[in-house]
Amino acid sequence: MTYTYHDPAELSDALALLDEHGEDAHPIAGATAFTLMYRQGLLRPGHVVGLRGIAALGGITRGSDGSLLIGATATHREAERSPLVAAHSPALTRTFASVATVRVRNQATVGGNLAHADPAQDPPAMLLALDASVVAVSTHGEREIALADLFVDVFATSLEPGELITRVRVPPLAAGTRATYVKFLPRTADDYATVSVAATLRLDGDGRVADLRVVLGAAGATPIRARAVEDALRGEMPNDARIRGAAAVAREAAEPFDDVRGSAAYKREMAAVWTERALRALAENAA
Repeated sequence: MTYTYHDPAELSDALALLDEHGEDAHPIAGATAFTLMYRQGLLRPGHVVGLRGIAALGGITRGSDGSLLIGATATHREAERSPLVAAHSPALTRTFASVATVRVRNQATVGGNLAHADPAQDPPAMLLALDASVVAVSTHGEREIALADLFVDVFATSLEPGELITRVRVPPLAAGTRATYVKFLPRTADDYATVSVAATLRLDGDGRVADLRVVLGAAGATPIRARAVEDALRGEMPNDARIRGAAAVAREAAEPFDDVRGSAAYKREMAAVWTERALRALAENAA
C-alpha cells in the first residue's frame, strides 16, 4: 500500500486536510515513530500530512506569565540546546538530552513524542512532573489539555480526530523547586528505560516537604503519578528513613508488564530503587 504525502505551509491547510481525509490521514513531523510503525505494518494511512514546514508550530519561547512554550515541531535537540529550557529547568534539559541518540534527537519532535504516547519515552514523565499541558487545535477550535489527561493508554491519547498539538506549556516553577530525572538503563545508553523517575521537590522554611511530584516512566501503560509516594513525604522532614519508606511505596504505584527489559516484579523493585535515588538527590540539593 502507498500513501499520498501532503506538505502544507499553513496550519489551517493542515487541519483542512485532516478533516477532508478523516481516519485515512496521519500527521507527521519528525516521522521517527511513523517510520518504525509503517515498516512493521502497524500503520497504513492513505494520506500523510507533513507538519514540519508550518512555521506556527515551531520555536521555543517564554510566555508573559513566565511559562515555557515549546512548539510542537521543535526537535528534542533544539529543546536540549535551548537556553530558555535550561533556565526554566536544567532537569528538563537533561531529560531531552537522554532521548535515544543525537541523530534521533535531531529529527524527533517534542509534540510528536507526546502524541505518540509511548510510556517508555523520557519527556512525558518529566513534563508531567513539571505540571505541563499541551495546546491542541482542530477546525472546531483550540483547547488546553493537562498532560495528566492526555495519555490514556499505550500509544493512545485523548486527542480528538483531526486535532493537532501546537505547543507544550510548562508553567513557571515555584521559588525553591528542585527537579530531577533518572532512569535505569541495563543495556545501552540509547535504549528505552527499564524504569524512569521524574520528580520535583520544594521545602518550606522549616525544611519540611511543602510540595512533591513523583512520576514513574516505563512502569505502566502511561506515565504514572505516584501520589502515594508524595503523600508519604508531604509535610515531613526528608530524612533517610522517611525517604526510604516513601520510595518503597513506588512498588505498589507501578503497574508494569513483562517485556525484554525485565519482568513486572523486577520493574516494581527498580521503581522503588530509582525513586529513592531521585528523592535523595532532590533532598540533598535542597538542603
